Amino acid sequence: MQHRPFGRTGLKTSILGFGGFHLLEIPYSEAEFLLNTYLDAGGNYIETAASYGRGESERKIGRAVSSRRSEFVLVTKTGERDRVGCLESLDHSLDHLRTDHVDVLLMHGVGTKRDLDQILAPGGALEGAEYAKQQGRVRHIGISMHGQPDVLLAALHAYDFDAVMTTVNYYDRFNFPEIENALLPRAQRAGAAVILMKPLADGLLWRSAENAFRYAFSRPVSVVVSGINSRAMLADDLRFAERYEPLTREQADQLAMSAPELGTHVCRLCGQCLPCPVGIDIPEVFHLEGWYDRQMGNGRVDDTTEYALRERLKHWFGNQQLARDRYATLAIQADKCTHCGACTPRCPYGLEVEAKLAYADYKLAGRGIF
Repeated sequence: MQHRPFGRTGLKTSILGFGGFHLLEIPYSEAEFLLNTYLDAGGNYIETAASYGRGESERKIGRAVSSRRSEFVLVTKTGERDRVGCLESLDHSLDHLRTDHVDVLLMHGVGTKRDLDQILAPGGALEGAEYAKQQGRVRHIGISMHGQPDVLLAALHAYDFDAVMTTVNYYDRFNFPEIENALLPRAQRAGAAVILMKPLADGLLWRSAENAFRYAFSRPVSVVVSGINSRAMLADDLRFAERYEPLTREQADQLAMSAPELGTHVCRLCGQCLPCPVGIDIPEVFHLEGWYDRQMGNGRVDDTTEYALRERLKHWFGNQQLARDRYATLAIQADKCTHCGACTPRCPYGLEVEAKLAYADYKLAGRGIF
């Protein structure tokens, strides 16, 4: 399995990482088998969090593979925002993981400017992490969040984090383009490792898993973390990693054109629908719809299983109010559409642009009826 530099840390990580959240869904005996099989196959990155099952994920990992501690990079996360809470959380994590140190401690789910300010303030969690680093209980410090990356960009400007964990997949590429266009280049310039999570968009891309992993492995990241809870899933993920070949630009463009999950509803932000005669910035409206619900609500129920999955995932990142606030600042909103018919024929992806504008406005402006 290919290994890559983990930013400026001097560590090297396998391109496939083992995420610990889904260990909560299986018994210890199965978790033990999966973790050891992953290590035997050349994987060397195991990640969890203090909050996963109130330490259950950490306890399973510690019991299963602490005897092989020198063989892998161990990462956990703390959701605490102050120094005392961070250090107490770390104490529990080290005890659960049966180790005296973690290679990376991530500030977990830093989703708002308020969260970031609390972490960075005197007496904040970062101060606790730095103290633990001085003691040798933490080797490197990172930060994670989901969705729209403004807070992560601000974090990288405010502090030299060693690693940043973010959502990257070929579906959310068009909902949060700032991740690949701004955050990943910023992290590269800073020498921070990029930990890619959600390569299958929280499971939405399960029917296209090989394409999804190939896209993820082809990004400029150190490791692609997958939540694994079955032997079949582990076998598939290992196979994808072993036979990985980078996507060419043409292949990535073809994936954007033909991926069934993108279909004829997700805007690819190409701008070919413009200019709008009344001045609506159509791609920006759909960009904000991506923030709002990842463009998962499409006004259709063609397949009840697919519908239920999208309903479960669409507000996973909690960016609805952020999207509505930003939409409110647009000089010309989508309700100004005159239905002139100019935009829809221009879309190379077959989107019904006028209908989609009306539905996006319904979401973003909080209209009473669609």
